[in-house]
Amino acid sequence: MNYETLQVERRDRIAFVAINRPDKLNALNAQARSELKDLFLALQNDDAVDVVILTGAGEKAFVAGTDIKELTELDEQKGMLFSEDGQAVFNLIENLGKPVIAAVNGYALGGGAELALACHMRIASENAKFGQPEVNLGIIPGYGGTQRLARLVGKGRAMELILTGESIDAPEALRIGLVNKVVAVPELMKAAESMARKIIDKGQVAVRLALMAITATHELSLESGQAFEAELFGRCCASEDFKEGTRAFLEKRKPAFKNK
Repeated sequence: MNYETLQVERRDRIAFVAINRPDKLNALNAQARSELKDLFLALQNDDAVDVVILTGAGEKAFVAGTDIKELTELDEQKGMLFSEDGQAVFNLIENLGKPVIAAVNGYALGGGAELALACHMRIASENAKFGQPEVNLGIIPGYGGTQRLARLVGKGRAMELILTGESIDAPEALRIGLVNKVVAVPELMKAAESMARKIIDKGQVAVRLALMAITATHELSLESGQAFEAELFGRCCASEDFKEGTRAFLEKRKPAFKNK
């Protein structure tokens, strides 16, 4: 399927996805959100893809926010529906069932920062900037930012970033745990692909069940989370990958996982 606002390439079990509105700093408009939803629904059921790498086209921005022109048309009811629509798309990404790596090049502001937060891991280029500047427009983050940011970096840091609307650079984002790694600009996609290859090299039954367990942590108590972990651990033990992994370890060879 062809998209007007997305660039998509599937290669060696990785889907490379770029928001493709560089003239608008890749700002998310209604069409981009709709195409992201369609694409990730397709990727969810694509057996040829194990990992997704999400980035922004061009050199200036990952996603610099939401299309401001669309915001000017909102009232209370339309605003709630607008927020719920964006949340549904980002929830789909977070609950894809496959790892999604954000390769953050340049600005990740507003909805762009929220998009990166919906991904499972974030690698930033040295020129990346992160921020939730919505208060400058008289609104709050509406695509899950108030929830995911606090869970990732703590309430205090989230309060500071959201209430002041100030941006932070890549080193500060790394320091507070917002990103996993910072690399030189030319190395960004290489670093993201390297991480993806490390994941693909593992048994995908375990990868996907681990992803499910970790994603559920903010919804479950410790006791319920551990019960869920035990259930998923048991499912791993019933897989062919488990038998192959343990056998390969004992035989001192690399496992040949079949992802079953």
